Amino acid sequence: MPTYQYECEACGHHFEILQSMRDAKLRKCPECKKLKLQRLLGFGGGIIFKGTGFYETDYKKKDSSPKKDSPKAASPGCGVGPGGCACAKTH
Repeated sequence: MPTYQYECEACGHHFEILQSMRDAKLRKCPECKKLKLQRLLGFGGGIIFKGTGFYETDYKKKDSSPKKDSPKAASPGCGVGPGGCACAKTH
């Protein structure tokens, strides 16, 4: 629940109150009891998400295929070059 700031236009009383976003704005000043209360615009503290499901990494699929950057294993052969035999694979 967000914290809202209020100020009375009649007496200048200033206070903060924790309210649900669905609650109606307060209208009556708790000090002078006049209907001159105004809710002030504030920057707030932001929204805090707790738990799982709020991050991009929570929804990424796990890749079961090998990475493209990994070097290929050398095949048996004459040993020339990283891919194994340089000849026409006649062995």
